[in-house]
Amino acid sequence: MKIPVFGVSLLMFGSASLYGQATSTASRQFDLQAGGGFTLVKSDYQTKAFKGGALYATLDFTYHFGAEIDFRQADSPTDPTYERTYEIGGRYHRNYGRFSPYGKGLYGRGVFNFVYDTYDPVTHKITSSKVVANLAYNEFAVGGGTDFRVMPWLNVRADYEYQMWRSFPPNGLTPQVLTFGVAYHFPGDLEKGRRFK
Repeated sequence: MKIPVFGVSLLMFGSASLYGQATSTASRQFDLQAGGGFTLVKSDYQTKAFKGGALYATLDFTYHFGAEIDFRQADSPTDPTYERTYEIGGRYHRNYGRFSPYGKGLYGRGVFNFVYDTYDPVTHKITSSKVVANLAYNEFAVGGGTDFRVMPWLNVRADYEYQMWRSFPPNGLTPQVLTFGVAYHFPGDLEKGRRFK
């Protein structure tokens, strides 16, 4: 009779202590943010800056390494010309309190909307602008910036990119891009107890 009572009590109290050591299966080991913002592009094609919008997301797998995906659309202020980019690549970041400066290298496609202008032969002013082609090019980008943690779930960003469009006539295209954005942050296990104490 002593053995069954001992066995039942072991199961009752032993299972409670085992349950206390279980880990949550819903936790994430990575850190994710997704957002959008305003972008300003200094293009090689025109003298005036292109303006537009951007969407971006980052996924960090470790404390310093992760991936980034970007989409931008920037329009000329004078005609229907625009630049659109789709990029993906890797990033390296450090954390200093609420600041997370980073560097990145991306690869993607750049779409350029060409416009044909018709000039008045007397005044030499543009009389009409007509879209003639929408061509895509391979492009590489290097850049960096910083994310600033406003709240545990909200980041703001300042970002710079130097893009290299290959095969763009006649000698390639090298836009410089500034982006200012706001992102929703989904903290994973990497964040716990590290940035906000």
